[in-house]
Amino acid sequence: MTAVATVAQLDQFDEIIDVRTPPEFREDHIPGAVNFPVLTEQERERVGTIYKQVSSFEAKKIGAVLIARNIARHVEDYFAAKPKNWRPLIYCWRGGKRSGAMAHILSEIGWKVARLEGGYKAYRRRVIEDLATLPQAFHFQVVCGPTGSGKSRFLQALAAAGGQVLDLEQLAAHRGSVLGNLPDAPQPAQKMFDSQIWHRLRHFDPAKPVYVEAESKKVGQLRVPDALIERMWQQGHCVTLEVASAHRVQLLKEEYAHFIADPQSLLEKVACLKDLHSKERLAHWSTLAHAGHWDEFVLDMLVSHYDPAYHRSTLKHYPQLDQATVLHPAGISPAGFAELAREFLSSLEK
Repeated sequence: MTAVATVAQLDQFDEIIDVRTPPEFREDHIPGAVNFPVLTEQERERVGTIYKQVSSFEAKKIGAVLIARNIARHVEDYFAAKPKNWRPLIYCWRGGKRSGAMAHILSEIGWKVARLEGGYKAYRRRVIEDLATLPQAFHFQVVCGPTGSGKSRFLQALAAAGGQVLDLEQLAAHRGSVLGNLPDAPQPAQKMFDSQIWHRLRHFDPAKPVYVEAESKKVGQLRVPDALIERMWQQGHCVTLEVASAHRVQLLKEEYAHFIADPQSLLEKVACLKDLHSKERLAHWSTLAHAGHWDEFVLDMLVSHYDPAYHRSTLKHYPQLDQATVLHPAGISPAGFAELAREFLSSLEK
C-alpha cells in the first residue's frame, strides 16, 4: 500500500513528481518538482468528454489505456535508472486517480513511494495560509535607492556573500517599472510567484535578516502577498544606496540594452506615460531616442519621471526612511558591489 505524506513532509523525499498535465504544471507546481504527466491535456479532455457524453465506465477504460501507456514510457525513459532506495513523492490535482496510478506502479516495482495527501489543492491551500503569517517571523532589510542605483546588483552580491535574499523582481521576471518587462522572459502566473516566495521564506532562518528590494504592491502584473508587503513597509529597516548620476545612467544603459537596440519598442512603452507627461516631453524623449543620444535620454527620464516617482512612493510606504543605513557604492561593477556586500555584512556582525 502506498504511503501518504503531507505538505509539511516535502523535504523528506528525493524527488517530487507532478503527474498533472503540462499546462497545469506551467501555471504552478511545487518548487523543484518535475513533470511526468500520466495524461496530456488533449487526453484529459478526451476522457472528460467521454465521461460526460457516454459513461464513467467507458471513460475509465480509455483513461486506463492512456495512463498505462504514459506511465510505461516514463518508467522506461526516466524512472528505470533510479536506485532501489530512491524515495519519490507523487501528486496530482487532488491526490486522486492520476497520482494513485503512478504511485501504484512505482511502488509495485519496489520503490518507497508516497502520495501527497490532497494533491496540489492541499499544497496551494498551505501556501495561501503560510503567506498570511510567515512574513511576521522575519526582520526585513529593505534595499532602497532611486532607479539605476544598483539595488538588484547589490541583492545579488548579498546572496553570493551568504545573505538571505528575497529577490522579488527576479521571481517576478520584471524590473518593477513601465519598462520592466524582461526580453524573452514572460512573467510567471500569480500562483507560481506565490509558490516561489513561499519556498524561499520557509527555508530562511528567522534569526537572520532577509534582504529585499523596496517594492510597491505589484511587480509588473503580479501582486506581492499582503502580509509580506505590509511587513516590509511597517517594520523593515531601510538600506539606501546613493550613486552618482553618471553611474546610474551607465547602469541603466547596460541593463536595458535591448531597448537601445530597438528604440521603437522603447518608445511604445514610454507612450504609456502620456497621462503623466506633456506631449512636448514625450516628443523630446522620442527625438533623443531616435538620435541615439542615450545618456541625455536616460538622465532626462530619471530627472523628469523616475526620481520624482521614486521619492513619492518611498516616502509614502517607508516612513522609517529617515533612519536608513546609507551606502555609497564606488561604482557599478559586479566586483564593486561584491566588495560592498561583504563589507556591509561584516559590519552587521560586529
